[in-house]
Amino acid sequence: MSGSDRPALTDGQVPGGLGRGHTDRNRLAVVGLLGSTAVAGLLFAPVFGLTALLPPVLVVILTSYCCVELVARWPRLAAARPLLVLLVGVLGLVESVSFSTTVAGLPTAASLRALWRGFTEGWLLTLQSTWPARPDAEQLLFVPLAVLLAALLGIELLLRLRNPMAAVLPGLAVAGLAQAYQALTGGTAALAAACYVIPVALLLSANRPSRSRPRDGGSRMPRRPSGLHIRLAVPTVLAMVAGAVVIGSLDPAGRDPYRLRDGHTAPLRQTRISNPLQEIAQRLADPNREVFRYRSDRPVDRWSLVVLDGFDGVNWSADTRLYRLGARLEGAPGSATRSAEVHVRDLAGPWLPSQPIPLAVDGLVPLVDQSAGTLLLDQPTAAGEDRRYRLTWSEPEVDAAALGVGSVDTETTGGLGDFGDVPADIRQFAMDAVQGLRPSFQSALQLDRFLSDNYQVVIGGNLSTGHGWPQLRHFLTESKRGTSEQFAAAYVVLARLTGIPARLVVGYRGSTETDGDAYVVRNRDVLAWPEVAVAGVGWVPLNPTAAGTKINGPDKAPSGLAKAAAQARAQLPPEQELRPPQLPPPPQQVGDDQVAALDLREVGLMVATVLSGLLLGWLLGVPLAKAVRAGRRRRRTGTDGVISAWTEVYEQLLAYGVPYRIGMTPRDLARSAAPVAGTTTTESIIRLGHVLDRALWSGMEVTDDTVASAWAEVRSIRRGLAGQPFPTRLRAALDPRTLLPLTGPGRLADRVDRTAR
Repeated sequence: MSGSDRPALTDGQVPGGLGRGHTDRNRLAVVGLLGSTAVAGLLFAPVFGLTALLPPVLVVILTSYCCVELVARWPRLAAARPLLVLLVGVLGLVESVSFSTTVAGLPTAASLRALWRGFTEGWLLTLQSTWPARPDAEQLLFVPLAVLLAALLGIELLLRLRNPMAAVLPGLAVAGLAQAYQALTGGTAALAAACYVIPVALLLSANRPSRSRPRDGGSRMPRRPSGLHIRLAVPTVLAMVAGAVVIGSLDPAGRDPYRLRDGHTAPLRQTRISNPLQEIAQRLADPNREVFRYRSDRPVDRWSLVVLDGFDGVNWSADTRLYRLGARLEGAPGSATRSAEVHVRDLAGPWLPSQPIPLAVDGLVPLVDQSAGTLLLDQPTAAGEDRRYRLTWSEPEVDAAALGVGSVDTETTGGLGDFGDVPADIRQFAMDAVQGLRPSFQSALQLDRFLSDNYQVVIGGNLSTGHGWPQLRHFLTESKRGTSEQFAAAYVVLARLTGIPARLVVGYRGSTETDGDAYVVRNRDVLAWPEVAVAGVGWVPLNPTAAGTKINGPDKAPSGLAKAAAQARAQLPPEQELRPPQLPPPPQQVGDDQVAALDLREVGLMVATVLSGLLLGWLLGVPLAKAVRAGRRRRRTGTDGVISAWTEVYEQLLAYGVPYRIGMTPRDLARSAAPVAGTTTTESIIRLGHVLDRALWSGMEVTDDTVASAWAEVRSIRRGLAGQPFPTRLRAALDPRTLLPLTGPGRLADRVDRTAR
């Protein structure tokens, strides 16, 4: 055949092109693909915030779509489309995320380094950060880059391989990665699933190539999804949405979803970090030296540097889990928000003055331990270098009366630990100090009062040092004089010996000295104090040295939890009148004639769970079971293959309401199906009956071609039934009766023999 005699290559056959004949159909499919990929990228919203993610993700999606339209206009560029999508998408990300690295809007080497760092390290830096993470280029870029790669692969799979299901997979991988970072639950998960399913449905519902090729060798003709696809898609979508709601709202263990971040913390560059507890006596020896100053609307009660919860009998240590501080942390419910501008002048270590519940830091990017509120600046600083930042924190307000009778939280992390080798006489000493009371916040206040009333704070002269058991035993039983170092360390070990969860904090008093509009904190304000874990409240600070140092004058009243603790301490009864808090009365026994009333909410939850399970099993299980059974039948060969095709047909007709009786001939069945399925379908039933007769009675070998012709008639019958109204098709897809055998086991061949006759 000469070149002029060959059929012309139509636009629909341009490799990887949209094709003018099918432009609208393919454009709709591309829009659905890119829409689902964009939703997958936006599922990282809990990590970065929707506002930070939306611009770069939209830039990637819009540039990818523009490249597809460009290739549709000039099909010769189809081979270079992946490179075009990649280059234009990367350029869009540089302009939208890393514009500060460009010169006159043109990318530079710094832009390329930022892209490479974001691609290779951004995912890990984000795992090492609190969420929502700061939208810095080095952290944020890995998300739009992942969306760009998913869009590139999806476009090629859709337009080159004509496989819409495979095209969805790259975007689905991005969605799975987002859920590994932070899983959505409950109603948010249902909304996200719906937003993802809608564009995917748009992609799958667009016209797509059929499996049959025209005899003239032209382009494949488009066809719409079959009724089977619709029957499977509808219950699947409903099951996904219902499952997201049910599974997200039901968590018997009450645990948070797994996150990749749980196994990653920020590594420290510095190998040696000073312990501020060991510097207390040294700083008190030079009391007038300024450490830092701050500006706030009112004085701050105290500033913390580090929380120490480990003790081996000699040294105190901090079991910190440090993360890069993100954009903002969550505050305590019902608490006030305060802020201060801090100017640090003389802190040798990396610790920064902080508060128990920090929310945000502006001016610096420190590491943070959320359980302790510790801030650490992990970068080298020159001697005498000033550090300035603005700290915003949450300050809870608690009722003093309720706090005074509160119970301690023995399950909190870091409250109860090892003691080392406890001196023999210290355990009984601890029980005597709390008057034998069981562990409660009242006994914690009594221990605070015991140390404050019976021990003296040393301010100047020969200052005590050390915080191990030898120094603490000497302080408790002999000298009874020490600095806040010994007071706080002694309190924590005595509290733990009596079952009270406590930890040690080192920091500074807020100071009332002013210089202009700034409060000045000096070495003499250094302080160590204990904190006690109270159920439903958190860590409550105490100060057994308060009476000895007289720091709480009329101009320096504590606030927040410290204020509530001071008020509860003032309301504490005298030692001779102390009584253990009353335990709640035991539950009343239910008599034989009484029935314990169940919580209506629990009953409703149980009923909803059972009904949801049954609904999901019906909507998803019945169509899936039918599809699996049909697939197994299609794999049969010989006479069994033809019989299976006939069985598949009469079971489908039965689901559509066609009456069927044992002994009906194919012609009888065709007449019975005519009012439901139409003339074309009845002709296919009759032809299938002829194939069944030849397979059973001709005596000839049943070949694979015979089986294929039988299943071809099955497909023709399905297409005829697909023209039925949607409610009818849906009812047939969900009809479970055809999953049950019409006769006893092993009688299928006999039933077919009688039918064929």
